Amino acid sequence: MAQEYPTQRPTDLEHGSGEESIPTELNSIPWIDIHNHAQTLSWNDREKFTLSGCESMVMMGAGYYWTPYKPVEPEDVRYLWDDALNRLPQIRQSHLLDAKVGIGIHTGARVKDYDQLLDVIPEYAALDEVAAIGEIGLTEAQHVSGWSLEEQKDVTRRQLEIAADHDLPAILHTPADLEDVEFPDRIRGNIPGYELDLSLQQEPVLTSDYPKREAVEIDVELKDDAGLPGDQMVLSHMDKKIAPYVLENTDCYLSFTVSYPWLLGVSPTDVAEIVAEYGPDRILVETDSAGVLRSDIFAFKRTILEMYRMGVDVEDIRQVVYENPRELLD
Repeated sequence: MAQEYPTQRPTDLEHGSGEESIPTELNSIPWIDIHNHAQTLSWNDREKFTLSGCESMVMMGAGYYWTPYKPVEPEDVRYLWDDALNRLPQIRQSHLLDAKVGIGIHTGARVKDYDQLLDVIPEYAALDEVAAIGEIGLTEAQHVSGWSLEEQKDVTRRQLEIAADHDLPAILHTPADLEDVEFPDRIRGNIPGYELDLSLQQEPVLTSDYPKREAVEIDVELKDDAGLPGDQMVLSHMDKKIAPYVLENTDCYLSFTVSYPWLLGVSPTDVAEIVAEYGPDRILVETDSAGVLRSDIFAFKRTILEMYRMGVDVEDIRQVVYENPRELLD
């Protein structure tokens, strides 16, 4: 029997068909961020992870942004790794997070004498604090100092071999697809929200019409050459365009970067549509939040809520944001 309301005159309530009950567990689903650079964020920004339900994260101690010298020397990369490890205990205690570190050689700028780093990565990989090899993978064009495709393939494959030897997942950067991104015409300054002098970018080494797809295809070949199982490799910065290829033609995880849609163009709706079409298996969400660009840490939680609004089942949401990354890291 329809409920009657003692309002002075009929309201929307009299005409509605009734709302389904909201699952209370939706607001308490824990989530895991398998790819960020949280050690470069402010204390206040890191607190947002805890406030929005993050249980665990992997902070990538790799990124050419934070090495002021180009080309990058081995000791510059070691500093990034050591800095992330050094700050890890305080980040854990301050923010009550099960945080760990990813160790790797990023290809965003050429690293000289990288063999020296490959010699010591296994020692880092053996640490309990290290949960992944990353962020690694191919970069379309380098900053300041170019790096040939063959050398990028070499350093990536050898790091994938280390991941396989230590039974660790590998987190791979893939080039951004900026074809449909509209940037405002600016007389002065760079891309709003991105602290990188793009005038220093070098000529691209991935030259196809679709560099992201080209990089993914090469990454998968390198993974096979290295003997790393597909379920131990994460292809980051995925979008709605490339996701079907990855899910239909590889056995790798893919991860949607949701914290800066103004640059990558990925929305919660995109994630929901892919989950609805392909199911939740092998799909992850990440923030990739970092101190060099404008990012929204709360976007992860918003993605959880929006997936539900788009019709994704609560259990599928939980699998994408929690069960899948937990299985990957275990």
